[in-house]
Amino acid sequence: MIAIITVLFAFPLGYFLRSRLAAYLAYGLAYLWAFTFQTLYLLLDSMAQRDGAAFDTDSFPLSYGLVTLSVFAAGFAIVTLGHWLRRRRVVPDLTPAR
Repeated sequence: MIAIITVLFAFPLGYFLRSRLAAYLAYGLAYLWAFTFQTLYLLLDSMAQRDGAAFDTDSFPLSYGLVTLSVFAAGFAIVTLGHWLRRRRVVPDLTPAR
C-alpha cells in the first residue's frame, strides 16, 4: 500500500505544488495514512497465526521497518525530482516591459 501511494502521489505532488514544503507535507501525510493501515493489516494477519503471515510474532520485524523507511526516503526523492523538473520546465518571461 505504501509503495502504491508513493508511485501514484510522490511525483505529481512535487510537480504540481509550487511549494516544496507543501509537497513534502502532503506526501508525508498520505504515506503515514497508508503506513498505519498497512501495518495494522499485517499485524492482524500475523496475530491470527496463519501460514505465510508477514510478521513472526517471536521476533522484532526490523526488515519491515527498513523497507518502509527506504520507501519513505525514495518518495521524498521522487517529490524532489518532480519539483526540480517543474522548475526546469517553467521558463521565466525575460522580455523587457514596454
